[in-house]
Amino acid sequence: MFEYTLLATDPSCHARFGTFNTPHGAFDLPAFMPVGTRGTVRGVTPAQLRECGAQIVLANTYHLALRPGADVVAALGGLHELMGWEGPILTDSGGFQVFSLAALREVDESGVTFRSHIDGRPLRLDPESAIRIQNDLGADIIMCFDQCPHLPASREEIEAAVDRTIRWAAACKAAHRRGDQALFGIVQGGLELEIRQRCLAALRELDFAGYAVGGLSVGESPDAMIELLGAFAPGLPADRPRYLMGVGRPIDVVRAVMCGMDMFDCVLPTRNGRNSSAFTDRGTVKLRNESHKRSTRPLQEDCDCYACGHFSRGYLRHLFLSGEMLGPILVSLHNLTYYQRLMQRIRAAIRDGRLAELAAQVEAASTRSDDEDSLGRGRGRWRRRRNRPDRVRAFRRCCFRGC
Repeated sequence: MFEYTLLATDPSCHARFGTFNTPHGAFDLPAFMPVGTRGTVRGVTPAQLRECGAQIVLANTYHLALRPGADVVAALGGLHELMGWEGPILTDSGGFQVFSLAALREVDESGVTFRSHIDGRPLRLDPESAIRIQNDLGADIIMCFDQCPHLPASREEIEAAVDRTIRWAAACKAAHRRGDQALFGIVQGGLELEIRQRCLAALRELDFAGYAVGGLSVGESPDAMIELLGAFAPGLPADRPRYLMGVGRPIDVVRAVMCGMDMFDCVLPTRNGRNSSAFTDRGTVKLRNESHKRSTRPLQEDCDCYACGHFSRGYLRHLFLSGEMLGPILVSLHNLTYYQRLMQRIRAAIRDGRLAELAAQVEAASTRSDDEDSLGRGRGRWRRRRNRPDRVRAFRRCCFRGC
């Protein structure tokens, strides 16, 4: 029912191209999962998600437990029926909220007590309840309950979080009741390689269907995250999916793929879309800028998303300045399409053994804007840099230091 298949590797790095089969179909790896925290990707229908190229989406246990409640979701047919999404779904366990809602929770050895961010009511999450809720929600992939420490943190704090994560993982494994759901373990350990390896060794003994790297992109620099992944990720089980939680920026995704990671999620495509910021292969487009006022160009000329096929930058800018909800919807659709097209390009580059070249192109785009007033200079500069051998070599050094 759940099977990871390796199809290709890039000989210049640790990148892997494969598939993972679930009861609701297989999805390609590396994969980016749009975030549908409360059972919906904001402003986007399931049909539009499919048109963007998404194969799997993510929802969140903590938020769905508060509203509408796991029992309500189960009564309405489970998450797939509730959302109208026929493909695979992954649910986070609520462990990230232990980090993000630090002011609203108390941690003890057996679990976490939250004060609801909605109305202050208590919500208790522990390994058993987190798994029970996820069993009721019915996602294809569910996550162990873990403790994610904020970085920077002392070694003592990190070790305490890892010890809890290991104990809670064993309890999650024992509590899991559904054979049609794959349970993934989560490796914690901050930026401490030795602690990460100890956590992974303990989790491997529990034999999870996949392994996630949690506790990154939570305060450390992107370079520090990639340095840790370069040393740690190749040691993850080769026959299971590898999920880097909560990442992220296009350049971070590409770098992490080069380290050997397979799965990613982040709110950036839709959050940035709602705030008038579009990702393109030539840089970021800030639609509120005056330079786009009379622009007849799409966000990206060769993009096949609905927004780029029908509307100009000038019109999109007008929508945002007028407070029209169509603007955030259209730019979210574009950004989601950009991310899925990026993942397609990554998979193709792995097959062709040229991922470092693609990474250099993404890095070049990440450092510049594609505003109208800088277009002439920017396009030429982008073309000159995209295939520079020194940039390719720099990426290999950055991603594999310490491997």
